[in-house]
Amino acid sequence: METVLALVAGVLVSSAVWLMLSGNLLRFLFGLLLLSNGVNVAIFAAGRLTEAAAPLLTNGGGVPEQAMANALPQALLLTAIVIGFGLFAFALALAIRAYRSFGHLEVDRMRLAEPEE
Repeated sequence: METVLALVAGVLVSSAVWLMLSGNLLRFLFGLLLLSNGVNVAIFAAGRLTEAAAPLLTNGGGVPEQAMANALPQALLLTAIVIGFGLFAFALALAIRAYRSFGHLEVDRMRLAEPEE
């Protein structure tokens, strides 16, 4: 299963890079979203997929006898999903403002502070 998730993460990251190199701001944002999802899948796969028990201990319980799932990658993923969504929402608001200011989303034509050659 880790191999499948590694391939999915690779496809997501490569698609994200292709979209981010296009030159359109909206495609860049969708590439950013795909990149964050690809990294989340890679972190999830790196946390070892097991069918172990939940990492909960009872009162007075010592070292558990059975294998326990690792909760750290899951906590990192939840945090990364929230941060990624916030970043995407902020960047989308900036893209909407850029479209209202310039009338287009082509990055090469956004030269307000640079002189044209």
